Amino acid sequence: MIPAIRDERLALPGISHGFFTRGGGVSSGIYASLNCGIGSNDDRGFVMENRARVATAIGALPEKLATPYQVHSTIAVTVDEVWAPGSGPKADALVTNRPGIALGVGTADCGPLLLADAEAGVIGAAHSGWRGALAGVGEACVVAMERLGARRERVVAVLGPTISQANYEVGVDVRDRFIADHPGNARFFAPSPRADHFLFDLPGAIVARLNAVGIAASSVGLCTYADPERFFSYRRTTHRNEADYGRLLSVIMLAG
Repeated sequence: MIPAIRDERLALPGISHGFFTRGGGVSSGIYASLNCGIGSNDDRGFVMENRARVATAIGALPEKLATPYQVHSTIAVTVDEVWAPGSGPKADALVTNRPGIALGVGTADCGPLLLADAEAGVIGAAHSGWRGALAGVGEACVVAMERLGARRERVVAVLGPTISQANYEVGVDVRDRFIADHPGNARFFAPSPRADHFLFDLPGAIVARLNAVGIAASSVGLCTYADPERFFSYRRTTHRNEADYGRLLSVIMLAG
């Protein structure tokens, strides 16, 4: 089975999940090896094989893997039928109560959230960069789950590998937008060695916002930037002046 990070908090009856690493695929070069990014410039055949391996690893049929066209929004889509790869809706969260449908989000520093209410048989997956964290994509995912019968006091949310504060420098504009939203957000920003820049705790902000609305949210505590052997990282690619980067896939499914 291909390598994946699985969190005991999502080891729930009828739930299959995985935060997949870059290992175990067929891509090469800067995409080595489990690049699942349809939007990358990698060979599409390789990407499709990698996605099929991910689906198989959690017990899904490859054609039952649903991923959105991510746009840093708070749009949450209910999935009843799976679309063709690359033709998904513009959204950053997916929810379903249909067994056998695997919900996936792609990341390469942003936060992948997997959510489940096992009792209701409702799951969700969300992609959260700083824009999503500020606007509340995690909460939007929970609201969409509630429409399917989930209850937030039962929802478990786990944040997968995400760029850490030590490696995520942002400008004054990002910090000011978070503080304008809530003064308490200042705690997620630390001084950077560069003037007018700050180190931003994106994982902390994502988890805290969900906790504040009654969701049992936590993080696996792994940094994509700091671990090139296991994770793709957009920011690391930028610092290395590489032409492109691979995308990690995080997936959750109700057993069929």
